[in-house]
Amino acid sequence: QVRLVESGGGLVQAGGSLRLSCAASKSISSINRMGWYRQAPGQQRELVADITSGGSTNYADSVKGRFTVSKDNAKNTMYLQMNSLKPEDTAVYYCNALSVFPAKRDYWGQGTQVTVSS
Repeated sequence: QVRLVESGGGLVQAGGSLRLSCAASKSISSINRMGWYRQAPGQQRELVADITSGGSTNYADSVKGRFTVSKDNAKNTMYLQMNSLKPEDTAVYYCNALSVFPAKRDYWGQGTQVTVSS
């Protein structure tokens, strides 16, 4: 079992930056993939960025070039650096972890609100 806790959300002006953190309750070295998802009001939850255990990253087209996902295995923490924020980035951001051993399971945090004013 993995517990995930997001932090770093808040209110920011358009063009500003935020860094989100996702702290895991255990070593993330055994987690196959971790990712950031977001859900805006009235919208479906969408993948923003993810990172594999090997460090490969993937980004939604809407955030490519502006957001950077990274992780620190020693701190059991994944990060999302968000630059050049736009009002359309406003959403609740969720941390996700996919484990494959001993079984394939998905874990979710409670989410952190990001609001970007125009």
